Amino acid sequence: MWGQPPRLSAERSSAALSRRQHQPVELRSTRTAEGGRPHKVLGERMDWRQIWEICSAPDNVPIVGLIPLLGFYIYLAWKQAHANDLLIEQLEGDAALAKTHHRKTWPFKPGWQKEVHVWPFLLRIEFLAAIIVTIILMVWSITLNAPLEEPANPNLTMNPAKAPWYFLGLQEMLVYFDPWIAGVVMPTMIIIGLMVIPYVDTNPLGSGYYTWKQRKFSISTFLFGFIILWVSMIIIGTFIRGPGWQWFWPGQTWDHNRLIYEVNRDLPDIFGITSNLAKALFGAIVVGGYYLLGGFLVYSLFRRYMGKDFKRMSLLQFSITQFLLLSMVALPLKMGLRLLWHIKYVWITPWFNI
Repeated sequence: MWGQPPRLSAERSSAALSRRQHQPVELRSTRTAEGGRPHKVLGERMDWRQIWEICSAPDNVPIVGLIPLLGFYIYLAWKQAHANDLLIEQLEGDAALAKTHHRKTWPFKPGWQKEVHVWPFLLRIEFLAAIIVTIILMVWSITLNAPLEEPANPNLTMNPAKAPWYFLGLQEMLVYFDPWIAGVVMPTMIIIGLMVIPYVDTNPLGSGYYTWKQRKFSISTFLFGFIILWVSMIIIGTFIRGPGWQWFWPGQTWDHNRLIYEVNRDLPDIFGITSNLAKALFGAIVVGGYYLLGGFLVYSLFRRYMGKDFKRMSLLQFSITQFLLLSMVALPLKMGLRLLWHIKYVWITPWFNI
């Protein structure tokens, strides 16, 4: 009859169903509310539209630009450091050459000026850089709207409610630590650690030029603290954390009705410790053992691979460096315990939890 939609034949319907059944699907493991036993459910395909919405949001555009720029400048610094390391090896084998032709970082060649004037060499580059940055900011402000929203409404809150990008690392740390530790103690340790660097760094080499050979420990520590501990948590807070601050892999649709039945537990509970006093003592032993064993490992590595720096350091300088380094490593370890084994706290006391 006219006006009725055409019906698929039995053969066409069977073929369509067969194609749907043979389409690749993603399987993911979740937990049920009854017994907490994992079971397989049909997952979602890559949600490219949501990926674009997240990356193109005015708040997230700087983070998207941060990733390639960070990689580029790390490569540029590494390239210059490698060139200087090759030059250092050459000068170490020829003392006369080092005294005559290599008083600066870059090799001196005949016909070069021994001094470079501020104008036009330096100011010209700075002026061009200022013009380029100004043009970028103008195009940015014209093409992207400022991330301003309506006045705060307690009856209509954001989900997820995220801090500015430079505080997303602290917000992510709230998942793994008590608020006063993640929001007060750890930022204070970061500031104090940056302040004491000039007093604990006894290596006189590598000042004013890029080098990896002469500053391996310093550069490795900086990259670990900045890239692994700070930038990575900003990326997690921007692209991974969705509604309810739940973990959504890139391309997974942000479902506001999603429920995760996961039971967090403390490390003493795994060993059947129920007394509050016993939990406090057990946690103190675990944390103290971590710093003792970790301190012995750091001491051994310093003695073996950084003998000159170790001899120049006093006991106070080495103790501060050791404590700050182990505290940095403790953060990804605590994150791994929470994400992989759902262990919330290691040390439980009436005053604080770690």
